[in-house]
Amino acid sequence: MTTVAVVCTAILGLSALVAVVRIVRGPSMLDRAVATDTFIAMMAAAIGIEAVANDRTVTLPILVALALIGFLGSVAVARFAVRPEEEA
Repeated sequence: MTTVAVVCTAILGLSALVAVVRIVRGPSMLDRAVATDTFIAMMAAAIGIEAVANDRTVTLPILVALALIGFLGSVAVARFAVRPEEEA
């Protein structure tokens, strides 16, 4: 594994730790949702780094599935976070 991959993995690990802390201690549900979306993006980046470092393409479907889960989760939270105005 190259030095760049090790440094990127260490930075992603620290970022994931911060995201998990925000998921646990987040003051609101929207903060937790953003932290979860960030955590999923970091997982995808870590899998991408692993795929590049080991010269494998088998993990591409996992990356696509993580991207889809992250997108659908964000859309679902955004849809339910916005409260419709009461009609008079």
